[in-house]
Amino acid sequence: MTSVQTTSIPAADTTANPRYKVTFPRVLRSEWSKFLSLRSSWITLALAVLATVVIGMVAAYRYDPVHADQHDAVALSLDGITLAQLVVGVLGVLATAGEYTTGMIRSTFAAVPHRLPVLWSKCLIYFGVVFVVGAAGAVASFLAGAGFLSGKPIALTLSDAGVLRCLFGAALYLALVAVLGAGLGILVRSAAGGICLLVGALMLMPVFLDLLPSNWKTDVTPYLPANAGQSVFTLHTDSTMLSPGTGLLVLLGWVTAVLVGAAYRVKHSDS
Repeated sequence: MTSVQTTSIPAADTTANPRYKVTFPRVLRSEWSKFLSLRSSWITLALAVLATVVIGMVAAYRYDPVHADQHDAVALSLDGITLAQLVVGVLGVLATAGEYTTGMIRSTFAAVPHRLPVLWSKCLIYFGVVFVVGAAGAVASFLAGAGFLSGKPIALTLSDAGVLRCLFGAALYLALVAVLGAGLGILVRSAAGGICLLVGALMLMPVFLDLLPSNWKTDVTPYLPANAGQSVFTLHTDSTMLSPGTGLLVLLGWVTAVLVGAAYRVKHSDS
């Protein structure tokens, strides 16, 4: 009588090659790693802060008491926002359109098949980073300019009514412009095209409105992205401007419209 010996085969060790689930926090961490690895991002942000602080200081230094009724300390300190908005907007465009140019977006979408978390992660990172950097630049510009304006009629301090709202409103505006740029970069998938659209939306649209009848121009101008955003960080608004709350809602509407278009293209178009 022969005996049959059986050998048991050990179960495969599934821990050696674990399967990782794609979650939003992991996508966010991946996009954050990309941001940290790009030295150009930090250089661009530094330029935005430098523009805000230097231009604000120069405006405060050159303050002319004869025109005191046309300015306040907050407006002077935030003179550099006009240039800073272009810097952070271009940064947003390059952050998204650049991946299409290099072809890296294929690897990104291969790792994140649902795609939309990539868009939201990029927007969230650039919104947060630009808001923090923009707030630091706005506060630094105000404090630096305060030394030149000390003892003058328009001098203000951080504790005065509306000052902090304007400074952080400027940071919020810059952060939303960065998100707008990121959305445009994905929407057109071209750095040059995205930058052209950004500059057109922020700076050229008011010029084109000069072709409209004067009553139309008066009704439409406050609702342009830059004008609506300006009301968010203006201390004393006039009759030609929206209130800070309304201006913020209008600006959010512009950003949302671009992001909806970008999300649709990400979801339904090939990379």
